[in-house]
Amino acid sequence: MALAPDISSSTDPMPITDDSPPVDAPGLQYFVMGLFFIFGGITSLNDVIIPKLKELFTLSYTEAMLVQFCFFAAYLIIGIPGARLVKKIGYMRGAVVGLVTMMAGCLLFIPASQTATYAMFLGALFILASGVVIVQVVANPLISLLGPPSTTHSRLTFAQAFNSLGTTIFPIVGAIVILGGLAAVSADQLSGAELQAYRAAESEAIWQGYLGVAGLIGLVAIAVWMFRNRLPHDAKIMGDNDLVSTGRYLVGLATIAAGVFVALQVSGWLGVLIIILAPAIWLYDNDLLKRGRFSFGALCIFLYVGGEVAIGSVIINYLSLERVLGQPESAIGWMIGLYWGGAMVGRFIGSAVLRIFSPGKILAFNALGAITLIIVSTQTGGMVAAYTLLAVGLMNSIMFPTIFSLACEKLGPRAADGSGIINVAIFGGAVVPLLFGVVADATGGSLATAMIIPVICYAVIAGFGIFARRPAV
Repeated sequence: MALAPDISSSTDPMPITDDSPPVDAPGLQYFVMGLFFIFGGITSLNDVIIPKLKELFTLSYTEAMLVQFCFFAAYLIIGIPGARLVKKIGYMRGAVVGLVTMMAGCLLFIPASQTATYAMFLGALFILASGVVIVQVVANPLISLLGPPSTTHSRLTFAQAFNSLGTTIFPIVGAIVILGGLAAVSADQLSGAELQAYRAAESEAIWQGYLGVAGLIGLVAIAVWMFRNRLPHDAKIMGDNDLVSTGRYLVGLATIAAGVFVALQVSGWLGVLIIILAPAIWLYDNDLLKRGRFSFGALCIFLYVGGEVAIGSVIINYLSLERVLGQPESAIGWMIGLYWGGAMVGRFIGSAVLRIFSPGKILAFNALGAITLIIVSTQTGGMVAAYTLLAVGLMNSIMFPTIFSLACEKLGPRAADGSGIINVAIFGGAVVPLLFGVVADATGGSLATAMIIPVICYAVIAGFGIFARRPAV
């Protein structure tokens, strides 16, 4: 999962400076570290519930990818108002609002399961993701304040390690809890009252899993609330620079809604094109996008997040194919943890390698490596096909921070504005998986054919690595 970059952006309500005094709350940092662990894990849980919901509601791949769309669309839709909210009420109270919103999203899985309604699951996911976005607006700067400025980067690195740990552990546990109870009967064999009863019964494992997550979030929320007055927020909140005006923001929202409707009711291809217009409407006149290196990098963030999420979303379905492992989802669901675990391990390896070799060359190498692994996986079978696709996670490991640093090189005082645009580009996690689903459905459910979408994403990223291998001027 891609974290928001470690830099104050134009959507950040309170830039952190070297003279910001640390918060006198020794125990709070441990709860904040736990927070990184939780929202990293929550994001990767989507990869577990997608195959579950796809089977329960007999969804097409396009419809199933609405799980990721609703989750990552929150980064685009909630990021700006969330930052404005935190600017108004302060970081500590903003964190509590985000945590309570996350809890509400988790608890909404209960009525969604009891009514067995797919739309309610999507609504619960969007609310859950909205809370995650608000917390992420707060998280990095809050970590910065929980200790002396001289050790800020080490604390952030440690927190991001917890995030990666969450993305590795949560899907393994989630697969046991959520997929472990898949019944032998399939939803497409039932109808009427029997189908509704089956869906409600099988959905029980989902809400039980998210109820446990809600309990963890509640503990962190209580801890943050107890320390809410340690940070005098009124004196620290500053900055009025909004990335998007309110009017343009609302037009973008309407465009997204229209695109989703068209994708589901008219044409998936046309719907995706309309959805992509939303960030274009918001940013079309931003002067930073006239800088070739930066705009190329922002596009690559969009494609990287989208490609990574798209592959993660279908790994369980892919591994269960007869030509790959041919085992039920309940038996191989835990393997999604290997995909995200590879990304975690790769970050440690990458931090050392990037000290020796050019970041642009390493980025190109990893992107070409990802393409090679995908091609090998789609052209082979058995364990080779399984583990080569899982190994793409290792290739993903250094992409986000490397693309970000290369794109923002030499931006100087505009680096904060650049970070705001990069945050908008995370919307790729909503769009690219949806496009993946459209291609899969158009080719008779062929996941191997749909892998052309992440291949294209990585090809563009490789091109950026080659383009940016020399320092910016």
